Amino acid sequence: MAALTVFSRPCFLCPGSAALLTPCSAIRYFGAGLRSASFWSRTVKVGVPSGAKGFSESASGSAAGPGAELRVRYLEAESAGIVVLGINRPLSKNAISKNLVEMMTEAIEEMKCDKNVRTVILRSEVPGIFCAGADLKERAKMQPSEVGPFVSKARSLINELGNLPMPTIAVLDGAALGGGLEMALACDIRVAAASAKMGLVETKLAIIPGAGGTQRLPRIIGVSLAKELIFSGRVLDGTEAKAIGLASHVVEQNEAGDAAYHRGLSLAKEFIPQGPIAVRLAKLAINRGIEVDLKTGLAIEEACYAQVIPTKDRIEGLNAFKEKRLPRYTGE
Repeated sequence: MAALTVFSRPCFLCPGSAALLTPCSAIRYFGAGLRSASFWSRTVKVGVPSGAKGFSESASGSAAGPGAELRVRYLEAESAGIVVLGINRPLSKNAISKNLVEMMTEAIEEMKCDKNVRTVILRSEVPGIFCAGADLKERAKMQPSEVGPFVSKARSLINELGNLPMPTIAVLDGAALGGGLEMALACDIRVAAASAKMGLVETKLAIIPGAGGTQRLPRIIGVSLAKELIFSGRVLDGTEAKAIGLASHVVEQNEAGDAAYHRGLSLAKEFIPQGPIAVRLAKLAINRGIEVDLKTGLAIEEACYAQVIPTKDRIEGLNAFKEKRLPRYTGE
């Protein structure tokens, strides 16, 4: 186990895991102060494999052309701080391909060190489907030696999604199966339409969930029920998912087929007014603490709490309370 000392208190992390205070090496907290850091532009420019469809999108623009497989929107006005990742592979039911993995990896890398990003929403741009899992047609064309590295990259992508420092919301307006559900499981919150379908169906193909499903699902709904769902490959609708805690919210689908997205956006707006450093550190304390015993978890919480003390946002919060006005947090 690797040891990380924060305010003279050791917090232990598994080798290869993200740093305790942030998964982004560009931002580090030291002692009682916050080291200044430069942050990347909000314009997303992604390099993708030769011949693949890419995207390049400004903060308020739309995706570059109808063929873009991933659409990234940085919302503005009252939704400023919310970034929407939209998967757009209609001919493949949003199946996870090499190209999509590369594009999502680049987009996540772009966002994770941007202090202006308050919440990330993962959605589908294709009506009736969230993500059908791995692109089996592409997989069938792979050489056996290619399968392992591709699965490793897909697993790494989903881990990076789970390690984003800001809150993440998966909105399921359609089917989320196999790797598609594993992406949703990596998000902090899942919002589903009642008509959505979700399940880890890999055992039907004589394989097992390979991108975190066997680990994240039991932590969310409990070990016994997770085993039952994985062993059977059962598919649940949104209402059933809500009943077992797999989805936090369920809504009736609308005519446009985007009811879950609108509920997720409403939820994301609730996070925007809060202190962004506090929200990120709260997420970190929860994520790290849930994996350890209570005593160690409390030490992690104390270390994270110590990081908010020297921030300008904390002083702004106190002044706003005293002056009976809304706080103006800057993430400093």
